[in-house]
Amino acid sequence: MGDITTNVTLFDLDHTLLPIDSDHAWGVFTTTIGWTDPVAFAQRNEDFYAQYQAGTLDIHDYVRFATDAVRRHGKEASLAAHADFMRLVVQPAIRPEALELVRRHQRAGDQVAIITATNEFVTRPIAEAFAVPDLIAVELTRDNTPGAAGWITGEINGVPSMREGKVLRFGQWLQNRALDWKDIHLTFYSDSTNDLSLLERANEPVATNPDARLRAIAAERGWRILDLFTKI
Repeated sequence: MGDITTNVTLFDLDHTLLPIDSDHAWGVFTTTIGWTDPVAFAQRNEDFYAQYQAGTLDIHDYVRFATDAVRRHGKEASLAAHADFMRLVVQPAIRPEALELVRRHQRAGDQVAIITATNEFVTRPIAEAFAVPDLIAVELTRDNTPGAAGWITGEINGVPSMREGKVLRFGQWLQNRALDWKDIHLTFYSDSTNDLSLLERANEPVATNPDARLRAIAAERGWRILDLFTKI
């Protein structure tokens, strides 16, 4: 690429662009529409969240759990339910200031992408609502055997975009565009220390609505801190 530098802006999604956790919100929504047992689902979800906080989460087990309802109800019903989820839960949570932040980078000519540890079924329509075509999310394997519906199996396809996996997946995203780390100027917005490895690779790390740990790290390292909105 020579001396030409490509400006790339990455956004984490949950609690960064959205004041909610879309994965958790979708789980709650499946309970409200009667797809999951409220007591059993809440307990398992709490257990997985405790593992996530402790750094012991097996994301493969979690994704099987998180996609169980959509696998049982099938493609047509799941897409219809997700459209209701977007209308009732996500769209009201999208803040004008978050939309404007994305638009500002797009107007500047940056290559803009959303990178998230939440799966693509939940997040693809959300990225579309932000008018961001490039989404790096946990990819889901689909059953494409003859006679199958081509629907989600509950397994992860490739490297999950979580913690250090975000660095690997972003590297693949660059390669697919004939770019290398040295060719770009990377701005990355994130709220969590789970994204520390990618924040450390960014030319401009921006601690956005940061948790207490990330706020302290950002202050110590002189990173920009952006309080875009109050988390829900």
